[in-house]
Amino acid sequence: MSAVREELPLGRLEALSDGVFAIAITLLVLELAVEPDAADHALRSILDEWPSYLAYITSFLTIGVVWMAHSAITSRLRAADGTLYRLNLLVLLLASFLPFPTKLVSDFIDDDDAERVAVVFYGLTLLALVVALTFLVRYAFERRELLKPQVEKGRAAEARRYRPSYVFYAIAIAIGLLLPIVAVGLYLAIALYLAVPARTIRRLARPG
Repeated sequence: MSAVREELPLGRLEALSDGVFAIAITLLVLELAVEPDAADHALRSILDEWPSYLAYITSFLTIGVVWMAHSAITSRLRAADGTLYRLNLLVLLLASFLPFPTKLVSDFIDDDDAERVAVVFYGLTLLALVVALTFLVRYAFERRELLKPQVEKGRAAEARRYRPSYVFYAIAIAIGLLLPIVAVGLYLAIALYLAVPARTIRRLARPG
């Protein structure tokens, strides 16, 4: 009976999450701009913004991968509980915060010490978002009573062991202290790599 009393509607969790992910991705593109007086050298000004494009693509892909993984998780749940709501809010907190460090990277490229701080802070935010997603995945599949009946126990056990390799982020963040632009490129590579675990969650949780 206690488990039943703790159950919360899954639809509200999904609706809020989709809204926050959509807004966070939209805010990313709003940070792309050129100087107001760039009319006389428009092409050069557009090309000079390449660090902004790199940070934008990295953040967009990271949020996109988190959204795909989130969708794969919730599609295997029949209900939620208070702890799942709170873990979900942590994921949304970090996803909605990501446009800020993305803007810092865009603003402080080629500014020596500020560039290093911005890139390392950006990497730490990306890492925190992935860690929060890992907690959400593991908790969701640990609560068998929240899962749909057709989700196999063996595959749920595999999903509970889900965790991306944080070593890659640690290496990229360390490189950011010396070669910030290289670190941002590595963040992008990690975002591409994380697309694989998103598919893995769907494979682990599928019925049959």
